[in-house]
Amino acid sequence: MLKNYFKIAWRNLIKDRQFTFLNVLGLSVGLACTLLIGLWVVDELNMEKYNPDDARLYQVMVRHKGENVIDVGWGTPGILATALKKELPAVENATELVPPSWFHPGGVAGVADKKLKARPQYIDSNYFALFACPFLQGDRRQLFADKQGVALSEPYAMALFGTTRDIIGKTIHYDQFDLSGDFVVRGVFRPNPANATEQFDLLFNYALFLEKKNWLQTWTSTDPQTFVLTKAGADIAALDKQLAGFGQQKANKEKVDAWFLAKFRDRYLYNNYENGVQSGGRITYVRLFILIAAFILLIACINFMNLSTARAAHRAKEVGIKKVVGAGRGSLIIQYLGESLLLSFLSLGVALALVSLLLPAFNEITAKQLHLSFTAPLILAVLGMTILTGLVAGSYPAFYLSAFRPVAVLKGTLRTSLGELWARKGLVVFQFTLSVIFIAGVMIIYRQINYIESRDTGYSRDRVIQFSIPIKMDSATIVAASSFIKELNNVPGVVNAAGELHNLLGDHGSVYGLNWPGRNPDQSKLNFANLEVGYNFLETMGIKLKEGRYFSQNPNAEHEIIFNEAAIRAMGLKEPIGRTVQVFDEKRTIVGVAKDFNFESVYQSVKPALFRSYPLGDEVLVKLRKGSEASTIAAVKTAYTRFNPGMAFEYKYLDEYYNQLYSAEIRVGVLARYFAGLAVLISCLGLFGLAAFTAQKRRKEIGIRKVIGASVVQVAYLLSREFVVLVGIAIAIAFPVAWLAMRHWLEGFAYRVDIGYDVFVLTAVAAVGITIVTIGYQSFRAATANPVDSLRSE
Repeated sequence: MLKNYFKIAWRNLIKDRQFTFLNVLGLSVGLACTLLIGLWVVDELNMEKYNPDDARLYQVMVRHKGENVIDVGWGTPGILATALKKELPAVENATELVPPSWFHPGGVAGVADKKLKARPQYIDSNYFALFACPFLQGDRRQLFADKQGVALSEPYAMALFGTTRDIIGKTIHYDQFDLSGDFVVRGVFRPNPANATEQFDLLFNYALFLEKKNWLQTWTSTDPQTFVLTKAGADIAALDKQLAGFGQQKANKEKVDAWFLAKFRDRYLYNNYENGVQSGGRITYVRLFILIAAFILLIACINFMNLSTARAAHRAKEVGIKKVVGAGRGSLIIQYLGESLLLSFLSLGVALALVSLLLPAFNEITAKQLHLSFTAPLILAVLGMTILTGLVAGSYPAFYLSAFRPVAVLKGTLRTSLGELWARKGLVVFQFTLSVIFIAGVMIIYRQINYIESRDTGYSRDRVIQFSIPIKMDSATIVAASSFIKELNNVPGVVNAAGELHNLLGDHGSVYGLNWPGRNPDQSKLNFANLEVGYNFLETMGIKLKEGRYFSQNPNAEHEIIFNEAAIRAMGLKEPIGRTVQVFDEKRTIVGVAKDFNFESVYQSVKPALFRSYPLGDEVLVKLRKGSEASTIAAVKTAYTRFNPGMAFEYKYLDEYYNQLYSAEIRVGVLARYFAGLAVLISCLGLFGLAAFTAQKRRKEIGIRKVIGASVVQVAYLLSREFVVLVGIAIAIAFPVAWLAMRHWLEGFAYRVDIGYDVFVLTAVAAVGITIVTIGYQSFRAATANPVDSLRSE
């Protein structure tokens, strides 16, 4: 019986090649999109899930109460982990670390004449009890035998030594401010897996960091990160309450920020906080693409349903004869569902080929390393999805066809029911509603991303290159670095050059507790972005002043300070120039007020900020004169090689770093554009098929109309009108939904575009235009057919 069903299904598919081609193409594209999105979603959901006790691993986060807002960060006291492990019974273990991101852009390690940039991380002896970091060579306990031990990642060891064998005990030199020195290799470790957000090349003893930064041994310090491993079954809510009061007890009456726990594995997907409360993050995009995958697959299923019911008349006699000879409705349902499943599995084969072909390009867009490896979970998921698709796509046609009454079919009195027409039209409206939402959404996302990339941030990113230099805290290095910056400023084609310790892309520290004339007690916790920069930095970046002057071009600048407008407003200072403020133990004079500019992403509005001159920084910015970029960069490279022999000159344009802030949004925009295009394509395939069947069904009517004088245009209009009306209804439904969804997305940005009416006008024109082009061929073909042939056919 099954073999017979299979033969009949195969013959029907071969017999109606157009139907089969349209359905296989639509289903295969839908399945391919779903598979690609599925691979991406699984990878996103697995980010940061690589540690053995993942379910019990938490990070201590900080709520800082500022002016009318609560900020959330990760900086904790340098001695917190030891106290938590010792005093809180629910904490099984705790560790303190300083991640690579704290050291942006990192340091330089060298052996003999070879130097390489390095991403360092400082850890204590508890680190390995919480985090997976297997050693391939050496004993990890020896890393903490003294403060001069270092462990290298396997790739970094290969790059530095050319091997990972017999390097234990060898000495490398490391340069990075006061942490510079000679270190003994104590081990080689396997780097973090691809699903870890932090990658590091070197592991140092945290005790060295504490020694060099002795202020971290106070309860008001906020630099390292603290992680805890809770005991099994620990009450996290109760532990959070203990943490909230723990710091206040330790701070000896000094006010400290409130601490709370956040799951380590959630810090990638749930990375946004609004006024101290977790408010989503990348998980929003994961959910969005799950929804897109479901809608694309649903659109493909709707195509199948519509095309199958449209061609039902061709199979009506088959159903009638089978019922007359004794076939039950159940057996017919099984047969038609079997045809649908066969079509789904044919589509799966095509979809797998498409995924294999498109995966390299998909990886390039998403900046991932996804693989189509047929593991048991993937096989089960793919088979389940294919079977579900086949059943969903074939259910309505199967139940519809099997319900035909044999008497009506064989007498030729079978007519299309009103319910069938409404169902088919409703499905067309539904799938085009989704397609129109996709088109409108993509247009708005594109506009917002374009706005981000082109928006005036208040400083100049145009023709500015950025690179790092190794820095040691000694007089010789300071003199050499200052001379290097002066040399760059004398290079033909260089408009300006300056060093920086903190940049304008969100990588800055923060300070509070400043004192100034007229400060009231409520302003003691006012938080300022702390931008430590070289003398010539503001001029190099084109940051304009509202009043006052830039830093002095001499050592006096170390006693000067510049605030932005937002800071002066928050401080309530009138006539600020010449006023003295106290930052930590330093007294500095306000010499200028910078106009407000964006020093963070456009998700956030401009906050209070201050500039402090710093004698040297480990990053250098060079503004290039237009038209001489190539020759100027070559001259800068020559100067760099003299200053830092043996080190490769690596630079990026500042625009590249800026765009990295919005890499997630840019990738989402690109992916949304492609998937929206495919959703429209699938919808058009269905529309094309329906137009073909409509034209075939009405061929006698068309023939008669042409005989009595109807023109080609009139006939084409007759066939197209119904579909254009359906798409018009879809547009009317889609626009409010798209407007609400995109307004919600845009609310996440402090600076955003307006959703103008022109977006919806363009979307409507595009949707109607696509519809007309899709059905135009079939309409024109039917309108130009010889009426004699159509009237003779029946």
